Order: sequence, then C-alpha cells, then structure tokens
Amino acid sequence: MSLIERISSYLPEVKSPTQKRLPFKEKLKWTLIILVAFFILGHIPLFGLGESALSQFEYLSIILGASFGSIISLGIGPIVTGSIVLQLLNGSGILKFDLTNPEGKKKFQALQKIMAIFFVIFEAFIYVFMGGLPPPVGSTSFFMLQLILVFQLILGGYMIILMDEVISKWGFGSGISLFIAAGVSQGIFLRALNPFPSLINPDVAAGAIPAMFQFLGRGLPDQAFFQLGAILATLFVFAISVYGQAMKVEIPLSFGRIRGQGVRWPLNFIYTSNIPVILIAALMANFQLWARLLEKWGHPILGTFSGNTPQSGFIAWIHPPNLLEKIFSTSLQTIDVLHAMSYLAFMIGGAVVFSYFWMQTSGMDAKSQAKQISAYGLQIPGFRNDQRVLERLLDRYIQPLTIMGAVLVGFLAASADLLGALSRGTGILLAVMIIYKLYEEVAKQHMMDMNPMMKKFMGG
Repeated sequence: MSLIERISSYLPEVKSPTQKRLPFKEKLKWTLIILVAFFILGHIPLFGLGESALSQFEYLSIILGASFGSIISLGIGPIVTGSIVLQLLNGSGILKFDLTNPEGKKKFQALQKIMAIFFVIFEAFIYVFMGGLPPPVGSTSFFMLQLILVFQLILGGYMIILMDEVISKWGFGSGISLFIAAGVSQGIFLRALNPFPSLINPDVAAGAIPAMFQFLGRGLPDQAFFQLGAILATLFVFAISVYGQAMKVEIPLSFGRIRGQGVRWPLNFIYTSNIPVILIAALMANFQLWARLLEKWGHPILGTFSGNTPQSGFIAWIHPPNLLEKIFSTSLQTIDVLHAMSYLAFMIGGAVVFSYFWMQTSGMDAKSQAKQISAYGLQIPGFRNDQRVLERLLDRYIQPLTIMGAVLVGFLAASADLLGALSRGTGILLAVMIIYKLYEEVAKQHMMDMNPMMKKFMGG
C-alpha cells in the first residue's frame, strides 16, 4: 500500500454500494436528500461572525456553490482547486497516474481527497485571518473567535466533501455539479418569481415577473419592458447553451480485431465545457479583490470603487454595464458601449486562452485522445493501426472545436451580463451544462430500469 493510500485509509469516507448498478429510485432518493441538506447548511450562520467582507463577491459564490456567512462559506472551492491542481500536474507529466487501470485511478482519487482537505484547512485560515470572515471588531476574545470560525469552516468544508462522495457513489452526477446548479437555479428562481418587496425599491416586488405586472398596472411600460428584457435574455442564453451543448462531431472508428464492428467517437462542440468561464470568473474575482486592497492601501492602480461598483481604471473596463437598463432609462452613452465592447472582448479572449490552455494540459489534446482511443483497440476505417494517423485526424477537429466552443461560451456569458439576465452569464452557462448532463444520465438510468433488454445491452 502506497503512502497516499495509507493516509486516505484513515480518513472518513462514504462506502460504495455493494450493488453493481443502483436502481433509479435509490439514486433519486440520495440525490434529493443531499440537495435538501445542502440548502439547509446554506442557512446555518457561522457563530461569532462579524461583518463579512466576502458578501460583495456574489460572482465568485456562484461558481463555488457557496453561501458566504454560512457554515458552507467555502463551498466546493477546495474540491475544485484540488482537482484542477491535480489535473494540471497529471496532464503536464509532473505527477503520473495511469487512469486506465483501477490501481492508478484509486491512487488519483485518494490524492484528490487529501488535496481537497488540505485546501479546506488552508482556505478556512485564509478567509478568517485575512479578514474575509472576521469576528466582530473589538470583541474581547478575538483570537478565540477566529479559531472557532476556522473550526466551523473546516467542519462545513469536510461535510461538503462527504456529500460530494454520497452523490458520486449513490446519486446522479457529482456533488460539485449538483451544488453549482442548485445555487444558480435558486438565484434565478428568486429573481424571477419573488413576490416580496425589493430591498432597493420596497414599492416593487423583487421578482422580475411580479414586478413586470406591477409596472404595467401603474402605467410604466418602459420599466415593464426592462423586466421582460431580463427574462428574455435569460431564456436566450438558456436556449443557445442547450443547442451548443447538444452539438457534437462524431468520428467513425472501427475495432481493428473485429471486422464490421465500429463506433462513433463524439467530440463536443463546446469541447472544454464550462472550464473557461470558471477560470475567467476566478480571474475577475482576483482582479476585484486586488483592486480593492490597492485602493484601501492608497494605491488605486487597478481602479476605484463606488460601493461595490467599479468606477474607473482597468477594473471598470472589465465590468459589464447593464445595457438594457441604460437603453430604457435613455442614459446610454458612448462610454457605456465602449465598456460593453471591452468586456465582451475580455470574456471571449479569456475564454479562448483558458480553453486552449486547459485542452493542452488536461489530457484533452489530440495526442492524449489518440492514445486513449488506441488503448480501446479502435482505429480509423481504411487506415492502418497507427496512433500518429489518428492523432493527425483528431487534431483537425480538436483545435477548431477548442477555439469555436470557447468563443461561443465567452459570448454567451458576456451577453447575459450585458443584457441584465436574471443571473450572471457564467452561472447560467454552468447551470445549463450541468443540468443537461444530469438529464442525460437520469434518462439513461431510467431507460435501463424500464427496459430489461436495454439494461442487458448497456452491460447492466
């Protein structure tokens, strides 16, 4: 037993089911239980917390599945960070894991869990001692409250890790995806249907749909059309995201040792999925954090803020203006259009760069894919079994798909932000891609449970 496996054996874990394939109802039950538990934990406040400085980073909380100020303030951040670091180390060859055999996969998963726990502890101390989630200013036992807050964050972070294991082994999809989709969906639902008064304008409902009817009843069609525009922008991004997610390029391959038998190897149009927008969101959150720190220290190199809104400098040029709001209020100026163009260029350019970088370092490049296909005994029909031939063919598809998919992802995320959709564009894209994949898995599982012949065909 290796050192990694020995360490992981001492850590609490969720046991895998003894059945080879769980029934549909069992998976659905555990998925719903964990989902309800996630929402409950998001409403348990941290004991001893003062004014949270992280509440301004709503953009970051979307991709972390976090609820700042609650016991799950860390969200899935430690799991995602540990996973990304490990993927990059493995893809670049610094660490080598053979994921094609069970032993290599087991070691990879063990190290992934150890790194997730490390980042839980590390981020808990950073959040508390760097002033993100501090105790009340002037409290007599300030240091003791800091340690209590750290303990609560570690406890909540480890609970998220265990809940992710429950979903991965007993439910549908993964906990990481489920928590992101749940948080985004909750935000969209509240912004669309919340009938209670808005904090900004108590005379109007907080939800876009109730507010739209209220404005129409008061004879304010411009304000009603603005609310309608936010709803339509959200539906537009949803529709295009689903369409792009369903687009695939299928490469016909054949089994070298079995004549007449072949398969189609699918390459998604959005090849690197939602990774580019996650990395851009993290980058923008870091820019915002450093801009605030520099302004606080008297050196506003990256720009200045008015409340939570960037007002000048680089940080303002990569902040999306709400074009629909300005159009309906007839306050649209040339500077707003330039801001929108710079934000659009930043999102699309960043998505392309991160998408290409991720493709090259995470084992999604043509060489790695050709090696994986060859390991299955597949080859191009009519060509000799040569990995180099397969690599050249894949490269003709993977390079354009990486760039075009990233352009679409960046454009959709930026469009949702500029049109004032009911959630940030990054969150909508993440939710759509996650829910679409979850739907495919649920439909496949339901089909296998309903049709015995399909179950036998799928290896059940």
